[in-house]
Amino acid sequence: MSQRIYLFTRFERFWHWSQAALVIILLVSGFAIRGVHELIPFGPAVRIHEAAAWLLIGLWVFAIFWHFTTGQWKQYIPTLTNISAVFRYYAYGIFTGASHPYRVTVDHKHNPLQRLAYLGVKLVINPLIWISGLLYLLWGSVRDSMPAWLGLEQVAGLHALGAFLMLAFLIIHVYLATAGHTPLAYIKAMVTGWEEVHDEGQVKRPPRSP
Repeated sequence: MSQRIYLFTRFERFWHWSQAALVIILLVSGFAIRGVHELIPFGPAVRIHEAAAWLLIGLWVFAIFWHFTTGQWKQYIPTLTNISAVFRYYAYGIFTGASHPYRVTVDHKHNPLQRLAYLGVKLVINPLIWISGLLYLLWGSVRDSMPAWLGLEQVAGLHALGAFLMLAFLIIHVYLATAGHTPLAYIKAMVTGWEEVHDEGQVKRPPRSP
């Protein structure tokens, strides 16, 4: 049996897709600035990167406010309950057609591994990108107050590290988003807000090619 639950609110969907679009714009423009590709000239890439960065910072600030005022921050509290079963599913169960061991609810939208991953993004990757990006942008005004060991080259390196971590997260996130009972089930839920939840063991996924 299965049931449809309204899992993601309008703001969550807006925040998710807006953040995804801005992150992709920042990655493409950032790699253009560093000379990785020539799809965007240097000058426009810098302007696009700065504009997208300020928009993303504004979105993050509002999202933080929303999470704390609605209590949704509790969705990211880490837990080890059932984490071994979820890890085994992603490690090899996904390749054998096993059913997902975690059942989502409105109060528990993310499985244990998702909670750890999202918490890592919010507490490590986002602050790394945010702080290093602002330091790089405002370096002329803040460099005199920075420690001697921290130069512009180190700030740029930290910012690049954050970008690569975000790119890795994005790739893994997109891949695992296709791990539902159908390849587009999770993506559809993030578009409509509604997710079809099946009883544990009811649905066998087709094996995923390694």
